[in-house]
Amino acid sequence: MFPKRNLLSLAVLSALCATDTMAQAVLEEVVVTARKRAETLAESPISVRAFTEGEIRASGIQTPQDFVDLTPNVTLVQTQSTGNSFLNIRGISSARNSELAAAILIDGVLMSNATQLNQQLFDIQQIEVLRGPQGALYGRNAIGGAITITTKAPGDEHEGEIRVGAESAPGYSVKGYVGGPLNESGTVKYRLAGSIIDHDGYLENTYLNENADPYKDTSFRARINWDVSEALTTDFRVSYSKLDTQAFYFVLDADADDTDKPIQVNNPGNNEREFVSASFKFDYDMGFATLTGITAYDDVSEISSGDNVFFLPPDDPQNFWNFDPFFVCLRDGTTACFPGLEFFPGTGDQYIDLGQNQYLEIESLSQEIRLTSNNVDGLRWIVGAYAIQTDRYISTGGQIDRGLGIFDVERDFRPQIFTDGFTDGVVNDPAPQLGVLADGQDNFAWAVFGQVSADISDSVEMNFSLRYDEDERENTTLTPAEYNVPFNAAVIFGDTRKETWDALQPKLTVRWRPSDEWMLYADASRGFRSGGFNQSGVGTAVPYPGIQDIYDEQIADTFEVGAKGDLNDGKVRLSAALYHTTLDGAYFFYYDAGTNTQNLGSLTEVEYQGAEFEVSALLGDYFTLNAGIGFTDSEITDVPSDESGLSQAWLGNQAPLVSEVTANIGLQFRAPMGGNREMFARADYQYLGETWWEPDNYSSRSPVNLLDLRAGIEDVDNWGVTLWVRNATDEEWNTEFSPNANRSLNFLWRAQPVRYGIELTKWF
Repeated sequence: MFPKRNLLSLAVLSALCATDTMAQAVLEEVVVTARKRAETLAESPISVRAFTEGEIRASGIQTPQDFVDLTPNVTLVQTQSTGNSFLNIRGISSARNSELAAAILIDGVLMSNATQLNQQLFDIQQIEVLRGPQGALYGRNAIGGAITITTKAPGDEHEGEIRVGAESAPGYSVKGYVGGPLNESGTVKYRLAGSIIDHDGYLENTYLNENADPYKDTSFRARINWDVSEALTTDFRVSYSKLDTQAFYFVLDADADDTDKPIQVNNPGNNEREFVSASFKFDYDMGFATLTGITAYDDVSEISSGDNVFFLPPDDPQNFWNFDPFFVCLRDGTTACFPGLEFFPGTGDQYIDLGQNQYLEIESLSQEIRLTSNNVDGLRWIVGAYAIQTDRYISTGGQIDRGLGIFDVERDFRPQIFTDGFTDGVVNDPAPQLGVLADGQDNFAWAVFGQVSADISDSVEMNFSLRYDEDERENTTLTPAEYNVPFNAAVIFGDTRKETWDALQPKLTVRWRPSDEWMLYADASRGFRSGGFNQSGVGTAVPYPGIQDIYDEQIADTFEVGAKGDLNDGKVRLSAALYHTTLDGAYFFYYDAGTNTQNLGSLTEVEYQGAEFEVSALLGDYFTLNAGIGFTDSEITDVPSDESGLSQAWLGNQAPLVSEVTANIGLQFRAPMGGNREMFARADYQYLGETWWEPDNYSSRSPVNLLDLRAGIEDVDNWGVTLWVRNATDEEWNTEFSPNANRSLNFLWRAQPVRYGIELTKWF
């Protein structure tokens, strides 16, 4: 078992014991915008993990998974396809088909859907991870926290970088940027940045004798800043991303720790995601205040196709469908074919397997306008409004796998085998459609918000924020009647459901600076996340507590106290926070094989209590330490009622997707080699504690220990060489365990094994 107390003690003692040999250098001062104002990390009364440009480069952050892995009490589960990644902050989590658990902002623009979270990060200036409800300023999805990502702005001088890499998959990467002024006065500046990654994957598919996770991503971003006048500045940003990989390469087993069974899907699967994002931001200095406007547009599409339960080849004796006459045709007549299946062309015995496909398309347009006072003393305030229109289409379906492949399906479905009472027609399609669930959503949300801060005395500040959010959602069933089947009889084409969720989100914070070295704070806050729609009819068709046609909103009430300190003349930085959260309507995911539906269920109430402790320190002339530990203890305190009484057994259990302990230690060495050259090395250790996946706590994943290493040489501002290793100890573990009432249908998603590579960088 992980020694919970020892990590923090070791980190603090190492920092304090080394102070006698420290040089006069100090830790880098970090400026954050967590409260939509610039202030130092030490002054910000929020639990924040901030990553500067230097740490981003030193630790090799390239995706959200990378910085999440370095943040206590924050986890990210990746599974199924690129767009399915579940962010968890202090126990409050997202799940399949849900909204995010945190507000994600890139250059101040709110990310409109969860599908975009798992993307490549390049040319990044700073990342801030805010823990605890931030809805008072950031909106309805900031129920667990907020993440702000700032890309590098165009500079006053022409500059560029090119970085090429090779990795062990094998594969390669090319990244870089170029930017500078576009006119002689320097009032118009640009920056173009891009990233190309292509590798063959790391997870072996033993049936197809190829890797299950090849990856190709091409992403670009362009920014143009125009200083129209001394008072007016504008920022235009557009980005594009195209990703190709594979999907649905699950392994089925009964235990969250099982890693022995190989991936052996007979269809390699396909996963393609493409998105375009554009935003326009202006800041107008009115003297007493700055007026800011942000207009943003997002268009995202993702298609996934691949194997289906039992995720085994059709001729594998463990494949359930081989023993079900519904799916097996034996030409010798010993097993009858289901009407329609016997007409498939072919000779000899024919095994029928299953495949699946999902298509998601989201288009959104948003507008934010806010006014921020310019004074740094006295009464400081922010007022604003926000609105977003979202159009969403999603279809999920099955296909008959005749050994001829599984095909992508968008809005036009394949010929179906089951029509008119399951008895008609000859179907010769290579992969006929086996049922479809399709929905369209028309969503409109708006909000008004404000914040006021006042200095009660020289050492005490009081801050009050308030936001009102209203979210109206209209869901229309788009499954054509001929594609519906009796076990989903409630699915009616054109059926419309409409709901509105709204909430006030207040936050009160008191900050006290008893000395120049210490800051203490306390706050009370409320977070809100809108409800949504499961498939029509699942409330009666799915025999599992908490599953309804509509899942309700979530409300999180949090109380927090914290402390931050800068010690030893700026060479040691400490932060700590204690919190308690009561969450109404916590999500859990449930897949029902009988109706082929992915469902979100709601727990009536869950309580979370925990803590974070973090330290940064300079150790001697050349070593820097970053360490932290987070504790989250969750308890299901109220459950949905059900006639079977099953949900009563959940009381007192841990909430799904919560890692009880998360910890990090990062140790970095950097020293001069003569001239402008420096050598560096960095080790990052991550600990993920025991994690439960379902309300009945049927199976937990044991603790996971991960180690990443980086080392290299840099000729400052000229060139650099870096060697890197991810998961250096080659830990075998599952990133997700997705349970089902039928325990033989539990899904496992494999984590990647050890990977290593080299990067060459040239600055100019």
